[in-house]
Parts: sequence; C-alpha cells; structure tokens
Amino acid sequence: MSKKDYYEVLGVNKDASEKDIKSAFRKLAKEYHPDVSKAPNASEKFKEAQEAYAVLSDESKRRQYDQYGHSAFDQMNGGAGFDFSDFDFGDIFSEIFGGGFGGSFGFGGGRTSRRNRGRRGSDSILRVNLTFEEAVFGTKKTINVDVSEDCDKCDGKGGLGEKKCSRCQGTGVITSEQRTMFGSFMSQAACPSCNGGGVTYESECSKCRGRGKNIKKTDIEVKVPAGVNTGNQLRLAGKGGAGSNGGPNGDLYVEFFVRDHELYVRDDNDIYLELPISITEAVLGCKRDIPTLYGNVKLTVPSGSSTGDKHRLKDKGVENVQTGRKGHMYIIITVEIPNKLSKDQKKLFEQLEQTDLKANPTFKKLEDYLQKNK
Repeated sequence: MSKKDYYEVLGVNKDASEKDIKSAFRKLAKEYHPDVSKAPNASEKFKEAQEAYAVLSDESKRRQYDQYGHSAFDQMNGGAGFDFSDFDFGDIFSEIFGGGFGGSFGFGGGRTSRRNRGRRGSDSILRVNLTFEEAVFGTKKTINVDVSEDCDKCDGKGGLGEKKCSRCQGTGVITSEQRTMFGSFMSQAACPSCNGGGVTYESECSKCRGRGKNIKKTDIEVKVPAGVNTGNQLRLAGKGGAGSNGGPNGDLYVEFFVRDHELYVRDDNDIYLELPISITEAVLGCKRDIPTLYGNVKLTVPSGSSTGDKHRLKDKGVENVQTGRKGHMYIIITVEIPNKLSKDQKKLFEQLEQTDLKANPTFKKLEDYLQKNK
C-alpha cells in the first residue's frame, strides 16, 4: 500500500513554514499519542505523524522529499522507507506534555535517546564597520573574538574521575509515574545528579570549573570579499557559542556595515554621482572630468542639457559579490541657477529672454490650451 503524502498527513500546504509544520505536529501528537488517546488507530496515526514531521522539519530531508517523494528514502534504506528511529522528539514532547515526556511506545525519541548526546552551541553575530572603498574592493580585517575550546585538563568533560551515576544507573533519566485526567502514564526527566549525562565525577575540574570549556581571546583575520554591502554576512564555522556535553561550537556570523561615501550613492551594484553644471554649460555643452571608482574619465555633456538628465558609464559600478560582474555608474545632471548676477550678466539673460519658443511643441500645446480656455 502506498504511503500517504507527508504534507497531507500533517494537514499543511507544501509551502508551509517550519513553524506551521511544528504546530501541526503538536496538534496531532496531543490527539493521537498512544498514552493519552483511546482511538483504536492512535498508535498508527501517531507513528505516521512522527515520520512526516521527522522529514518535513529537516530542511535537507524535506528538499529530497519534495524532489523524489518517498522513493528518496526507499533507496537509502533498501526499500524500507524513511528510518526515523534516531530522530530526537524529546524537545517537542517536553513542550507538549511537560517533564521530558518520552512516551511508552518509543517511536523515536525513546527513553534514553538523549543520554550523552552533545548539543551544538548557539550562533553569534558580530558587526564590522567598513569604509565605502573597503566594501567595494574587498579587504582584510582582524577581529578579536572569544573562542570556546575544550578544556585540556579534563578533555572537555568538566570533571576528573568519571564514574556511572548512582542515581540513574547511567541512563541519564529519572522515570516517574504521572496521574492525569487521561489516566496514569510514565514520564521522564533528565537526572538532576548528572544533568542527563549518565556519569558523575569524583572532583570538579579546577581549570574550567566544571564547564568543560575555556574561553580564549583570539585574533581572527577575516577576508572581506569585494562587493559586500550593508547587511551582508560572512559565516565563520565553529567560532560561535560553546557546545555542551561534547557538542560542537556554534558559528559566528560577521555582519558588515558600510559607511556612506562623500560623493557616491550606492544602489545595489550601481553607483550614482550628482554633477552640477552652470547654465552656460547646460546651454552650450561641455566636457567634465568625472571621478569614478577606477580613476577619472572625461564625460561629454551635450548642449541643451537639463536637470535630471542621466548619463551611464558602463561597468564603472561595484563588482557583484557572487557573479563578479560590475554594475554601472550613473551621472545625474543638476543645472545650477546663480543667486547673484552682475549688470552685464543680467543684460545677457534679458537677451536670452527674447528666445523664440513658438517652435517648441510643448510650448505650442500650452498656448493652444490657454486660448481654448479663455
């Protein structure tokens, strides 16, 4: 018999977010968990929901499933379908039922599945300021960070003289009976004596004070690629928060903040520069030196230019950080109107006032409209 579609099992759409998938599984778990449900098919429904959640909550497995369906896992497991026995449901069951609920059926997330399991450290973020030029051309920055390392005295265990926990007998969990409105069922919680590790120590490590990790200030050289912009991030694997119980460190994300430039305005990979010209230059045209990111170039401003005219300098923008292609540079013309004029200059403008505009199509339309609406 063919398996039901995982999205259908959870009752979500194929574009469902991670939050939606988790919420749907929580609802089904509350309804069909064999320890609280009296439905005859509760065990089957619950296991079906667990399998769907184990796949769709994992980005990599979800991508495989979306592409190949159930066959993606049939091929991996000799035709037996997806094996989720090692999937840890402990956290979500804890949220739903409280007290580290493990359940008596053990469809993954069993009673001792969390024992001695290392936990990855948290990710952290560090902001690095860059000048406009550093962001455009790339650079190297030395940053000082706190890096967590395993304690060399206790090998990252936090104590010396390891022995099996006498309270939980090395299982890492304490099992107790809970009575609810649904009846009695067994629940589990991490052993308070060994914090779920299953082992205790004769003495605490004096160097790391039981943490198993030591913080060391380290200078790291970061290579900033050409073309980064404000908000871009660079991942430094293993340079984040310390892991626990032997788990790996998290990652450090370096986020860039690019300072404004005194002349240029950046829009993605394009650069904009405002070029002020005089009325005479606008009327007669001119040639102007333009400072680009890659040296000065000569720009010909045609006669009859107006404020807002745009000129493009191809490939004079910023290099795309992913493709390596350069954007363009755009020169925006602004015609400056003088505030003060000499007598001779006023006479020249008065002569210009005699310019015949009747041949101008826009002027003619305006005059015709005024005549019609007198």
